[in-house]
Amino acid sequence: MRLLHTADWHLGKVLKGIDRTPEVAGALKALLEIVKTERVDLVLVSGDLFDRPQPSAEAEAHAVEFFLRLRELGVPALVIAGNHDPKERLEALSPLFAGVGATVRGRPLFREEGGVVEVKGLRAALLPFVSERILVKRVFQEEEERHRSYAEAMRRILDNLQSPLILAHFALEGARPGGGEFFFHLAGSYAVPPSALPLSARYLALGHIHRQQQASEAPVAWYPGSLIQLDFGEGEGAERGALLVELPPSGPPRVHPIRERWGKPLRTLRLAPEELDGRLEELRGFPGYLKVVVEGRLSPPVKERLFRALPGLLEVQHFGGEEPLPAPTQGPPSLVEAYRAYLKAKGREEEGLLARFGEVLEEVDREALAPDA
Repeated sequence: MRLLHTADWHLGKVLKGIDRTPEVAGALKALLEIVKTERVDLVLVSGDLFDRPQPSAEAEAHAVEFFLRLRELGVPALVIAGNHDPKERLEALSPLFAGVGATVRGRPLFREEGGVVEVKGLRAALLPFVSERILVKRVFQEEEERHRSYAEAMRRILDNLQSPLILAHFALEGARPGGGEFFFHLAGSYAVPPSALPLSARYLALGHIHRQQQASEAPVAWYPGSLIQLDFGEGEGAERGALLVELPPSGPPRVHPIRERWGKPLRTLRLAPEELDGRLEELRGFPGYLKVVVEGRLSPPVKERLFRALPGLLEVQHFGGEEPLPAPTQGPPSLVEAYRAYLKAKGREEEGLLARFGEVLEEVDREALAPDA
């Protein structure tokens, strides 16, 4: 059987006011061409079809269009929700997706509840993302066992779902991030050790990490990476795309990485103030989106001139030197602004800390808005 393993579409992604949905839609069209030319038997989508719990109508339309085109090709799909997806909405829409040949799971189920399905004679386990609080409560029913860890609960449910093929959305310990992931869901209690993976599985189709990589050799587990480059950061050069997986009747699977640069590239430049004018002409020709970090003082007029000169410039940051006094504002500062002021007072103006703080705030908002909160 020939599988196309994808994940982390993030339809509806907005970056600094720019809607990336058309770029993702272009990548989905490329995937359909791969399905045709490579004679794919089954498509796997390992979570994060959407970027937010309330996806736009355009984002939903592109997802439905993809599965409609798959049905025309006679190719079924297995789909699980990721941490960004509207889980309850996916559950509600599952009959609609089933009508076009896509089996969708928005919440985790044990084997006896329907967590394992069969398609074209292949048994497959479907394990969508689930928060630590809900998973531990779901697996360990007794009150005195609620202190058990996320990794222990994941080990228990993976053991229950043992199948030749497993789709899951979580961070495997040791995997390298690719940029744009929630740091909160990558480390600490959310990092699942490789020892939790069932050795009986022939292939684990993972999602959640945006860098394409093999995450385990026994059992064989891969992340395909995100379809497009989703955010600025350390993973700007990371491999991403999709995976073509050949699953023979016996023996190990053969995995063929499809490494594509779908969507517009993102690039971060760190420059001194005196370098700006000399690089403008070069940067005007960059085909994607830019973030400029200036190591020194930068006045508001200079920043405004950069935005006018570079249509692809989305963000300018500067560190060091004296900063102009902020304009008076009405009302109290936001939590992010307050944390920025705190870091500055402590002499720790670190971009990474501020970004992680924002991620945690966004995660708290998502958890609070979740129907099962």
